[in-house]
Amino acid sequence: MARPVKWRKICCLPENNRFGPLDAVASVENLVNMTVDEYESVRLIDLEGFTQEECAEQMNIARSTVQGIYIEARKKIAESLVNGKVLLIEGGKYRLCDGLGNGCSQGCHKRRRGRCANRS
Repeated sequence: MARPVKWRKICCLPENNRFGPLDAVASVENLVNMTVDEYESVRLIDLEGFTQEECAEQMNIARSTVQGIYIEARKKIAESLVNGKVLLIEGGKYRLCDGLGNGCSQGCHKRRRGRCANRS
């Protein structure tokens, strides 16, 4: 029997979910898909300065899972930058936090800014 999916806790969806060269056409071969949980791992580790252990605690997953997610995210960023592809952030196995501090720490985007982009 397969192990049930453990949802990753995400504090906020990205305000912009598409990045790339200004003249790029978003075709299937010119697109790199990054999941929202991969984006959150980069935000917490690279922007907020969390360790992988702190990131794992914030996202409510194992440190080894964060390591795998983070490595994949960095590969996708590199592919987009080096090969001039469009990076699209969407999907993944995540749940948004409530922003009320229930299990959130200093990395919670909602608590710090008091707002969040509510996009689908």
